[in-house]
Amino acid sequence: MCDAAEVDLYAVLGASPSDSLQQLRHRYQQQALQYHPDRLGGKCSSEAESGVKKFLEVDAAWRILSDQDSRKQYDLQRRVQELKQDWPVDSTVYLEEMTWDQDKCVYTYGCRCGGGFDVSSAEVEEETQTGHQDDEEETRRGLVVCCDTCSLSVCVTWSLHRKTQT
Repeated sequence: MCDAAEVDLYAVLGASPSDSLQQLRHRYQQQALQYHPDRLGGKCSSEAESGVKKFLEVDAAWRILSDQDSRKQYDLQRRVQELKQDWPVDSTVYLEEMTWDQDKCVYTYGCRCGGGFDVSSAEVEEETQTGHQDDEEETRRGLVVCCDTCSLSVCVTWSLHRKTQT
């Protein structure tokens, strides 16, 4: 059985997660015909071995994606993996550059895709409290924020001015 963290079952079938069951079946049938061991009889042993391996991958992917419950479970595992990935930080944004939305109590910043980056005042306060050091004159704090529409993320930073204790 294929593990969601290791193999993208949709890619194995040459399909997309948005494909219908009929589209997945069609992709499976194409792949199964192409790599079926009976059709690879005249090939050299390494090609035949590779084809059998691919056929077994295609078959395993189809068994999972053809069943509504197992497909739903696989999609959930896949989504969890996507969310665990470290997204590349596109740029650094200073909190002072963000717009304060009084109604929602969040700082907002527009993304190039048309979506936005939101940081709540609670997130800023929580991050400000973390790692508090009284002996520094100025401390920078920040956090990575993902766009609410696309996969871009920015590092939102702000400056904490501290007086040194003498």
